[in-house]
Amino acid sequence: MLRLSELKIKLDSVGAPHEMSSVLSRDSQKIGTEIWLESIAPQTTDPHEDLHRQAPQALRELVLQTLRLKEGDLCDLVVHKRSFDARGAGLNVVYIVDFALQSPQAEAMLLEHFTGPRAPVPRPHLIATPDMAWHPKVVLQGEDPSSLATLSPLKRIAFLREAALHLPFLKTGLSAPNPPSGHQRPVVVGFGPCGIFAALILAQLGLQPIVIERGKAVRERTKDTWGFWRKGHFNPQSNAQFGEGGAGTFSDGKLYSQIKDTRFLGRQVMREFVKAGAPEEILMVAHPHIGTFKLVKVVESLRAQIVALGGEVRFEQCLDALELETDPKSDKRQVKGLRILDLKSHSTYTLPTEHVVLALGHSARDTFVHLYQQGVAMHAKPFSLGFRIEHPQSMIDLARWGRHASHPLLGAADYKLVHHAKNGRDVYSFCMCPGGTVVAAASEPHQVVTNGMSQYSRAERNANAAIVVGITPEDFGVSAQELEKSLSPQALSSHLHGQTVTSPWSQYTGVHPLSGLVMQRSLESSAYLLGGENYHAPAQLVGDFLKRQASTKFGEVEPSYRPGVNLTDLNHALPSDLIDALHEALPVFGQKIKGFDRADALLTGIETRTSSPLRMDRDGGLESINTSGLYPAGEGAGFAGGILSAGVDGIKVAEALAQKILNA
Repeated sequence: MLRLSELKIKLDSVGAPHEMSSVLSRDSQKIGTEIWLESIAPQTTDPHEDLHRQAPQALRELVLQTLRLKEGDLCDLVVHKRSFDARGAGLNVVYIVDFALQSPQAEAMLLEHFTGPRAPVPRPHLIATPDMAWHPKVVLQGEDPSSLATLSPLKRIAFLREAALHLPFLKTGLSAPNPPSGHQRPVVVGFGPCGIFAALILAQLGLQPIVIERGKAVRERTKDTWGFWRKGHFNPQSNAQFGEGGAGTFSDGKLYSQIKDTRFLGRQVMREFVKAGAPEEILMVAHPHIGTFKLVKVVESLRAQIVALGGEVRFEQCLDALELETDPKSDKRQVKGLRILDLKSHSTYTLPTEHVVLALGHSARDTFVHLYQQGVAMHAKPFSLGFRIEHPQSMIDLARWGRHASHPLLGAADYKLVHHAKNGRDVYSFCMCPGGTVVAAASEPHQVVTNGMSQYSRAERNANAAIVVGITPEDFGVSAQELEKSLSPQALSSHLHGQTVTSPWSQYTGVHPLSGLVMQRSLESSAYLLGGENYHAPAQLVGDFLKRQASTKFGEVEPSYRPGVNLTDLNHALPSDLIDALHEALPVFGQKIKGFDRADALLTGIETRTSSPLRMDRDGGLESINTSGLYPAGEGAGFAGGILSAGVDGIKVAEALAQKILNA
């Protein structure tokens, strides 16, 4: 097959997909949890079916015209990617397509004609379609992939392009291969996007992983989370951060990233999502998302696949400590097991294992402390702080799409903004949620944290995004020596949720690995006080924020945050230089998007969980640099920033772990 990019068609020439007219708008804060959980019918997708995205006739004609082909020359044409270009007078739909000719020889001749050294009219946007299938870097367990020969030519092309299962399982579907003998089962700690994909790959490779998740299964977790949003009943172990699916479940479900991905592992993540019931269009649109409604059943389907392949998922089980053994000759530490706290019985037990994937997520602070106490190598890393901002979605649509606003193919408009402030701070939009809501995302008592969430329809009244300022470890305000020497273990434990911290690294210098965590908790506690000490969030109108005066009433923009907001002055909610940078950036953003700095736009505080405040150091084999058998992964370990990149890191770590076991 061949791939042709940069194909532009006026929006008016492209019809809207029929499924857009059937999308329902639901207010996630007003309907009951049980109705919400049952609102989306189960979806099934056969991974062997041809995943065609039908190209509009105008696009087909443009391909024929561009490449000087006749209608009969094309035997297959599908849309690989669709995006929009709003620059200039009109709005263009921009396509990348994959197509097949009558024979491989004809494709080779066409490619040579337009890209070869003697091409009369060079077409640099024409290439051979790359192989985007997943090719594991390990010796697979199972039978040979001979069943490809049983597929029709068209389905074989589609399968190789969009393979949703790796080849050894084609004949038998979800049949678990025999695990290697003489090895303990690997354990995955955490069942967010990284943990899900690490466990899924390990299960597909026949290693029958055990998953430990401190939170509840996604449906129980949903009830707890909604109970907090609607009634203020907070559960520190089951909330927007902890539980099956991780923080990404209660978010916009965005599936795009800026990571380097030469192996197309991000594509594999999305293929698995489609196989688990996500809409097929996520494989095509430039900024794919699933949304919270659909993510619940997608996550359940992924869990079912892991279990069907011999894996096991244990909920309400929290990692308490590592069981380590040190070789007296080499001084090398090796994981020998995990001490697990059963949150249902409040008892502990040891789980023997020599291979552990740490997919903790960015909010497992008590676990970070335990790992630090046991000497796991880690260091402080940059992250960002700020507020959520809300505008009418119709305003954003008009600013971005002009007269085309409300076109069903476009959907709700998003944006991406960056400003480099005079004081050296970078201010930028983060986790933009079109047609969504601002949600309570606290994971510890007496703290307030915000996040953004959208449904698949993105049909709510407000648009929201985090407007955040980057900070570095040098901004955390405490050095390693100061934190260790000036604070007793008892004093430090008041910052770290009752966890006593000792210093396992006497040689450590510089910023303390946990100091960013301490800063986050301090700001979240202050936000709780500003909000009224009832889990309401502090909020302020943009106009009042810029005037540095407290807000007293709302304008047109009504808050979507639940349990509620308390109007106040957010100028004291963050360090002064961050506030100064936000004051400078908001009017600049108003020049880029008309109305962005309107007086009644609403700021809600605070946003602190943009990424993990620390990174756990790992070597070229993706193991901890000082603890063999320990594989730090995903957002919590500082190696991802969102659902897609976390899933990709989960695949990489699972491959590395499997390679060590299977090739030992």
